[in-house]
Amino acid sequence: MSIGQFGPALQDLLKKKGETRNAVGRVAHVDASLIGKIANGSRKPSKELMRSTTEHYDDGQLFIAAAGEVTGGAFAPWLDNVDLHRASVLFKTVEEMREVLVLSAEVPISKTADQLTESERQNMKRLLMETVEAITALTHFAAVLCKEYSFSWLATWKEHRADLKAKKYMK
Repeated sequence: MSIGQFGPALQDLLKKKGETRNAVGRVAHVDASLIGKIANGSRKPSKELMRSTTEHYDDGQLFIAAAGEVTGGAFAPWLDNVDLHRASVLFKTVEEMREVLVLSAEVPISKTADQLTESERQNMKRLLMETVEAITALTHFAAVLCKEYSFSWLATWKEHRADLKAKKYMK
């Protein structure tokens, strides 16, 4: 899910969990009617509402929808019309990563943008698009693993960030 999809993702989560809009309203410290407006798309969620609900429910799909909302869609969208069984997602993820690896061997990555021929530029664009598809697949795979095996999406990312900082990849 991307821009404008936080509400439907929240509504979907509530159905799966059997919770009410009143319950979400209590979590987010807002009225249930506002949750209803967000769910049906007539109101945009605030960053504070998205933060409180994503942290409370700790659901990958909801985090992905919030990220898409905040970035204006510049994030992996939630795929709601595919088989999200863990094995299916794994197979698709491997397929997407292989496509990146194959194209990586074909592009002249050592060249700068102004050195590329038009054909090389088109191949570079194909590599970029395959990379984005692999990111989407990997994001879904992480969300599916978290859900299927009861790992915290938020704790997983916090642990990842701590590891990156320990390796001095981040300040």
